[in-house]
Amino acid sequence: MKILKYLFFLFLIIIIGASVYIATKNGSYQVERQQMIAAPQEVIYDEVNDFTTWQDWEAWSKNNEDLIVNYGEVTSGDGASFSYKSDDSGEGEIITTKAVPHTRIDQEITMNNTFGKSTSEMYWTFEEKNDSTLVTWGFKGDQTFMEKASFLFQDQSISEMMKPKFEKGLNNLEAEIRKEMESYTINVDGITQHGGGYYMYITTASKISQVTDRMEKMTSEVGNYMTSNNIEIIGKPFILYNEWNEDRGTAIYSAAYFTPSEVVTPQESSVLNGFMPNQKTLKTTLNGDYDNLQEAWDKAYAYITSNGLSVSEESEGFEVYVVGPKDNANPAEWITNIYIPLGEPKTLTDENPEKDD
Repeated sequence: MKILKYLFFLFLIIIIGASVYIATKNGSYQVERQQMIAAPQEVIYDEVNDFTTWQDWEAWSKNNEDLIVNYGEVTSGDGASFSYKSDDSGEGEIITTKAVPHTRIDQEITMNNTFGKSTSEMYWTFEEKNDSTLVTWGFKGDQTFMEKASFLFQDQSISEMMKPKFEKGLNNLEAEIRKEMESYTINVDGITQHGGGYYMYITTASKISQVTDRMEKMTSEVGNYMTSNNIEIIGKPFILYNEWNEDRGTAIYSAAYFTPSEVVTPQESSVLNGFMPNQKTLKTTLNGDYDNLQEAWDKAYAYITSNGLSVSEESEGFEVYVVGPKDNANPAEWITNIYIPLGEPKTLTDENPEKDD
C-alpha cells in the first residue's frame, strides 16, 4: 500500500510539475507573411475587405469538403463577419474590428475546436509601391493551456504550421486579383445617332504604342483649362483619332471634352475649339482594360464589313471614357464607348461598276 501511495504522490507531482511547466511556457505566437502584388492598393483592399470573396483565394476550405460558411448581416468594413463549422476544423468566427480604407484591416478570429476556445488577432496592411502593392498578412495571439500542452507533442510550432497557409493564401489572392483585373467584355451595340456638338481639344502626334499613356494627361490638361476659364464641361473625356497609320506605327489624335457652345480661344492657346456634326455611328462598348481597345476596334470594323456598312470618309472615329482610372482603380470596371462614323451603305453598283460599251 505504501508503494501505491508513493506512486500516486509521484504521479501527482509529475502532473503538477507538468502543469506548472505548461502554464508558465511562453505561448505567444505571431505569423506574418508579405507579398508584392502587381495591382492597385484599392483593388486588393476591396478584395480582402469583402468576406464573400475569401472563398476564392483563402487556403483552408479547399480541402475541407464539409465546411459550412455563414455570413453576417455586414460582409465588408467595420463589423463585417462570417462564421464557419466543420468536423475537421471545429467552428469559429472572424469579425472585422476596424477597416481603414485602402491601408489596413484589423480582425478578430475566435476558434472553438478540440483544444478549446481561443481568440486571436488577424491584421492586413496594404502599402503602395509604384505600380504594385506590398500586402502584409499577420496573425498573433496567446495559446491556451490545452494548445500549449498539445503542441508539446507536435513536430511543428503553431507559427510553422500557419506560414505555408498564409503563403498559399497570398499566392491565391494574387492569382485571383490578376484574373479579375484582366477580365473584359466587348459588345457591338449597333448603329446609333451621336449628337456631336462643340468641344475643346488639344492635338498631338505620337507612336501608336504611346497613345494610352498620353491620353489621361492630355484630357486632364483640357479639363483644367476649361475649369480655370469657366468653360462648361459636358459629359466624359474622349479621344478623336485624326489619323492612324499602322504602317508607320504613328497616330495623330485629339483629347477633348464637349461644351455647350462655340468658344473663341486666344491665338496663343494650345487648347482649341472644334465642332462635331450630328452623325450616324456604330457604337461598340469595351468593359475592361485599355489593353483590349485594339480588339474592340477590330470587332467593330469586322461588324461593319459583315453587315455591308460603310465608314464615313469625312469624320473620324473616337473613344469616350465613361468610367476610367480616376473613377475606379480596377481596370475590369472601366467602360469605353467607341464610335465609328458611318457613310452611305455600299451598293452593288459601287462594288461592281458596269463598264460602258
